Amino acid sequence: MTGATAPHRLRGMTSELPDMRASDAERERIAETLREALAEGRLEMEEFDQRLEAAYKARTHGELEPLVRDLPAPGTLVPPSGASPAPVAAGSELRWADRIGKPATSGGAFAFWGGFSRRGNWTVGRKFTAFAFWGGGEIDLREANFEDREVVIRCFAIMGGIQVTVPPELNAEVVGIGIMGGFGDSSKDEGIPSPDSPRVRITGFALMGGVGVERKRSKAERQRLKEAARARRLEERDGRGRGRLEKGEERDDFSPEDS
Repeated sequence: MTGATAPHRLRGMTSELPDMRASDAERERIAETLREALAEGRLEMEEFDQRLEAAYKARTHGELEPLVRDLPAPGTLVPPSGASPAPVAAGSELRWADRIGKPATSGGAFAFWGGFSRRGNWTVGRKFTAFAFWGGGEIDLREANFEDREVVIRCFAIMGGIQVTVPPELNAEVVGIGIMGGFGDSSKDEGIPSPDSPRVRITGFALMGGVGVERKRSKAERQRLKEAARARRLEERDGRGRGRLEKGEERDDFSPEDS
């Protein structure tokens, strides 16, 4: 059963067994449908957040089904009346299951009077240690893969700084100590962790320096969401234009003899 059809298979079950207890896998399939709907511009961010929170809190099929009742299967377009559905390309973002269990490409980073950067398509080891002394470093997990489902990132900043950026859906725990410095999560967009994401524990200490963690979508993902919203607005505008044209044609067809 594929991710594109599973939510619709679930919808058929809810009408017959609305009180059936929902599983974690079913909740995640509904969450995936909501994420695709957001990317395609079918949901506004505020409504997406509300539905996603409700999905993870749902206990039964009857609570899950209304959350996706008005949404098509991910990656499909709603065709005009009488036309057959036309598939469209799915989002470029990989599922978490495809990003876990790969060989590590880096197990640590060091900066002394300089800097380091780990970003893009790289694989973080199950234990990653970063050290910055009179320097700075960047650890970006938004497009990263993970060697294991449980990952520990240890950050040590002495008169320097380390910035860690994670996607909003990543299950990240920040536990560190700041001495005459700072170690913390400054995210404004906290998001809701995905149940199947890896668990990343960010720990360590900062001495007269700082370690900051920020939850933020990648530029490519923000652009994809922006383009999807723009396409939806254009589609709505074209729909209104066709509606006005049809009304105008109806008036042209009207004659006194018809009255």
